[in-house]
Amino acid sequence: MDLDELLWSGADAQAAALRDGTVAAPDLLEAVLARLDAVNPALNAFRVVYADQARAQAADAQRRLDAGERTPLLGVPVAVKDDLDVAGDVTAMGGRPQFPPAAADAPAVARLRAAGAVLVGHTNTPDRCLWPFTETLTNGATRNPWQLDHTPGGSSGGSAAAVAAGVVGAATGSDGGGSIRVPANFCGLFGMKTTRDLINMGDEEHWHGLAGVGPLGRHVADAAAMLDVIADRPGGYRQAVDTDPGPLRIALSWRTPLGPALIERQRKQAVRDTADRLRALGHTVVVTDPPLGMRPSPQFIVRYLRGVADDVAQLPHPEWLEPRTRRIAALGRRVPDSTLAKARAAEAGLHELMAGFFGDYDVILQPGWTGRQPRIGRFHGSGASHTLGVVSQAIAFFPTWNVLGYPVAALPVGFDDIGLPIGVQLVGPAGAEATLLSLSGQYERAHPWTSRRPVL
Repeated sequence: MDLDELLWSGADAQAAALRDGTVAAPDLLEAVLARLDAVNPALNAFRVVYADQARAQAADAQRRLDAGERTPLLGVPVAVKDDLDVAGDVTAMGGRPQFPPAAADAPAVARLRAAGAVLVGHTNTPDRCLWPFTETLTNGATRNPWQLDHTPGGSSGGSAAAVAAGVVGAATGSDGGGSIRVPANFCGLFGMKTTRDLINMGDEEHWHGLAGVGPLGRHVADAAAMLDVIADRPGGYRQAVDTDPGPLRIALSWRTPLGPALIERQRKQAVRDTADRLRALGHTVVVTDPPLGMRPSPQFIVRYLRGVADDVAQLPHPEWLEPRTRRIAALGRRVPDSTLAKARAAEAGLHELMAGFFGDYDVILQPGWTGRQPRIGRFHGSGASHTLGVVSQAIAFFPTWNVLGYPVAALPVGFDDIGLPIGVQLVGPAGAEATLLSLSGQYERAHPWTSRRPVL
């Protein structure tokens, strides 16, 4: 068994190799830790590595495998974004840790541990997971394996960098306005923003229903295998990847709640090419927009700003936060309860509009990140208003689906002229993960993306 090739093969293939005895869990982990030691000084993907604990977990996983037990990720090394509690470690969320080490795992982490996945470490995020780039005053810049002078995106940037560099085959992310989809687009990965409440996030909604946990993987199957473990409702997600979706009705949408988007030339062409490829696979693709107009935009900004303010209000040391984070929280404190309640109540009207739209179409195809990928330091020293204004244009196609809580697949579809990945997004109605995984799996089989690897 070529362990280097196995690292690049992704979590699902690693699980298969472990099940058939081609590789032992402790040996796979040692290869992961060696790769991590080699590349993390350049990438800064991990805030902390659990080497000793992971070795104990890998040994236990091998005992379970030898006893005949089978789960989707038994013995597979995975990474956890530093916004989910891992028992015995602090949850830093990009800054100075504000609370003691967690007494228990977050629900999704507990499911991974119970399934026998090997927890390698906590991956870096921007401060309080606010931004689509992963650079902090506390932990420094996390870098894109494809080009080290570029960001891997955010806020799940550390997780994406770890998977794209072949360190782990899958990792958790979370998405409150594109925080899985941006890093997936930037790093050439498949990622999924899941239906609201599909994955337990604990006792309360994060950012008033905008945010949810989801997987990142090198292949569609990697993310699906993780979803089979961490989802609260069984969905046959890994099986869906290998299932032909049949002919689907796909709406190609170019409009955002901010109006017509300015989309960089190569990224616009990538969407057109994707539409043509989907047509060639037997699907009907029609250019049309959901009947939402500008309505989702104010709902998103109200819930985002107030959500950040409520998050910061629970911290014992808000003065430790970065100035830009404190400014966003200050803006959020100006959002009264009545305005927040009105925004939440207005969501029902959007669902009514989308029910009719999804009666005519199964899936929506849209651009992902609209511009060139930012270099490291692009927003260093920028204030909150400037940063928010610039990134709002680049993520213009993302927040609507956080407002509505619908599932979205981030799909790699090509590279730009300097060798950085380009991605699109596929949107479905609530609970449509299996459809999106089936379509994405079909697309990947016809147009595979993992043969091209970053050179570190």
